[in-house]
Amino acid sequence: MSLELNLGELEELLAQEAQAAQTTGGLSVWQFLELFNSGRCLRGVGRDTLSMAIHEVYQELIQDVLKQGYLWKRGHLRRNWTERWFQLQPSCLCYFGSEECKEKRGTIPLDAQCCVEVLPDREGKRCMFCVKTASRTYEMSASDTRQRQEWTAAIQTAIRLQAEGKASLHKDLKQKRREQREQRERRRVAKEEELLRLQQLQEEKERKLQELELLQEAQRQAERLLQEEEERRRSQHRELQQALESQLREAEQARASMQAEMELKKEEAARQRQRIKELEEMQERLQEALQLEVKARQDEEAVRLAQTRLLEEEEEKLKQLLQLKEEQERYIERAQQEKQELQQEMALQSRSLQQAQQQLEEVRLNRQRADEDVEAARRKLRQASTNVKHWNVQMNRLMHPIEPGDKRPTTSSSFTGFQPPLLARRDSSLKRLTRWGSQGNNTPSLSTSEQQKSLNGGDEAPISASTPQEDKLDPELEN
Repeated sequence: MSLELNLGELEELLAQEAQAAQTTGGLSVWQFLELFNSGRCLRGVGRDTLSMAIHEVYQELIQDVLKQGYLWKRGHLRRNWTERWFQLQPSCLCYFGSEECKEKRGTIPLDAQCCVEVLPDREGKRCMFCVKTASRTYEMSASDTRQRQEWTAAIQTAIRLQAEGKASLHKDLKQKRREQREQRERRRVAKEEELLRLQQLQEEKERKLQELELLQEAQRQAERLLQEEEERRRSQHRELQQALESQLREAEQARASMQAEMELKKEEAARQRQRIKELEEMQERLQEALQLEVKARQDEEAVRLAQTRLLEEEEEKLKQLLQLKEEQERYIERAQQEKQELQQEMALQSRSLQQAQQQLEEVRLNRQRADEDVEAARRKLRQASTNVKHWNVQMNRLMHPIEPGDKRPTTSSSFTGFQPPLLARRDSSLKRLTRWGSQGNNTPSLSTSEQQKSLNGGDEAPISASTPQEDKLDPELEN
């Protein structure tokens, strides 16, 4: 359904509301509805028709319905043709039993892989087209060629929106309109800026022209000033030239007088040169005398310095001699002290040597006595061993049992009786003497009386000298 608007009256109304439109940015929805309800913009259109038109606008703008209307659809199983109310949205194509959209019969999903094709007329149907999806092909028929073209274009638009990832055609159109408005606004702003820039350039040009005129006027004034300055300089030059001519004449007169004075000055200068020459000769003689005096003073100073140096050297040597003398005295004192210490030490050593000699002499005497005692002990030991051997022989004889009929002759040297305790004591004394003999000089020497006591068994009387038989047995004991 289409409505015909009276654009002239609409423009007049918009012109009347121009101030409100500028403040609010346009007419509101309620103002637009009031404008249409007033009937001033429509030509004999009723309220029902207007309500239907508004409903279509609502479906198209709010519910994103791209197109709706009746189409013939061919079934998938029964393959018969049925008239359905189709409603196209960007994501799908829905069909209902009637235009009230109460009974939904199916949905055809649309995506980027879908396509729409025009089919030739067949089976008594014309203006046919089909929608191909990934799973199925839907065949439909329109009432005329114009409707088929509109439906195919609308379905292709929905498929394009799905391929571009856009959810609504009107949002896309709104975005495009917004971009167009922004472009127009940018162009308008750029145009205004260009006009402003041109205006500024024009103002700058006018300002520069004014400055140029001012500069030209200043140049003309400067030229006038230069001319006046040139005239003034020329007059000053003429006056200066006249003054210089007068000064030149005066200078010539002064030069003549100066020449006369110069002659006088030359004569005076000759006399002065002669005087200067004499003074220079006198100065040279004075300088020679001064140099001689300076040289004499330098020689005198050198001699004085040499004397001072010699005196310092003598003082230094005197100090060294005094130091050497002090060191020599210290060395002499130290040597005397060391000599006294050495004398004391030598006296101590001599006394120690005498004591050592005395001790050595005593040791020699003690050793000699010890050797004599040892020799006597050895003799007594040999005698004791001989006696022991003899006693053992006698004991062996006495220990044999006497058989009946045996007669043993008695000798004068036989024992009168057997005394075992005495033999035991003598045997122990012999053992002690043997141990003392093995120890050597470290064993203390026994006196002769003590040795005899030990051999005789303590309190017994000393043993008499050995018999000739014992002397004969002595070499055997030694062997």
